[in-house]
Amino acid sequence: MPQYPNRQFLEFEKPIKELYEQIDDTKKLAEKNPKIDYSSTIAQLEASIGEKRKEITLHLTPWQRVQLSRHPDRPYTLKYIQNMCTNFLELHGDRNVKDDKAMVGGFAELDGETVMIIGQQKGVNTKTRQLRNFGMANPEGYRKALRLMRLAEKFNKPVICLIDTPGAFPGLEAEERGQGEAIARNIYEMIRLKVPVVIVIIGEGASGGALGIGVGDKTLMMENTWYTVISPESCSSILWRTWDKKELAAEQLKLTSIDMKGFGLVDEIVNEPDGGAHWDYVDAAERLKSILITTIAGLKKKGVEERINDRIDKYCKMGFWEENATSQESAVLDSNP
Repeated sequence: MPQYPNRQFLEFEKPIKELYEQIDDTKKLAEKNPKIDYSSTIAQLEASIGEKRKEITLHLTPWQRVQLSRHPDRPYTLKYIQNMCTNFLELHGDRNVKDDKAMVGGFAELDGETVMIIGQQKGVNTKTRQLRNFGMANPEGYRKALRLMRLAEKFNKPVICLIDTPGAFPGLEAEERGQGEAIARNIYEMIRLKVPVVIVIIGEGASGGALGIGVGDKTLMMENTWYTVISPESCSSILWRTWDKKELAAEQLKLTSIDMKGFGLVDEIVNEPDGGAHWDYVDAAERLKSILITTIAGLKKKGVEERINDRIDKYCKMGFWEENATSQESAVLDSNP
């Protein structure tokens, strides 16, 4: 995990940066005055950093959680795989067009059990961000994901999908190659997969880009992530013709993990280390790993038909609606002219 001073800080993380700067200044004083013991001062400052991280976590706004989900130091799919799994064997290509670098996947061992793990991958610097297309998959990425899911079904291995994307790639070429059809096909096929399927939102969960690998028996959501049909910036630009209302949009969209759990759209929230997952990759991965192991074990106890029927029922029950008396009376009149 990157350490200060290479770490990047968000605006509301500036108090933590200031504490790090105080530690640096104290260490410089210690070098100039070796006879004076500054260890207790440094220890106090380090403790203050921990307290400040915890304080920030307790008072995050929806927009701040969106910012944390996009934090440049936040762990992406491959980092979670590295810290949760062993013997990861990445598989490439959709056997039709090409290998989409924005979508990664392959077999791996999770606590000794072989699983198929798939997810969007963002880049960690300018070069790799361009290579990974900023985590925005093309149709071949979703078709690769479906190919790997079918392979997992063939060998009766559970599927884990890690979602972290600002959306499917909206380019002309992607639409020409059937972006909408690829996502729709994945949704259709995932609802019928015969193996356990666990979905995890580890960062951004936007629109069809997320749904393309987002249908499963259980949906988990990391604490500082978001999941909705549109980003706050795009929502703000549509409703108010400006990005300046993005914080209000984030609040009104009800996109946080707490909101999603309240709506019944996700099954469980995975707590992150104080301050966010970017502060401790190993701890964040261990928290997710323990829940994945328990979740998969529970799903494997069900029969195939029961698991598929439960999955279908789960998605059929999503959403809120109500019928007023007038519409019901109209329906009766229409059926009895």
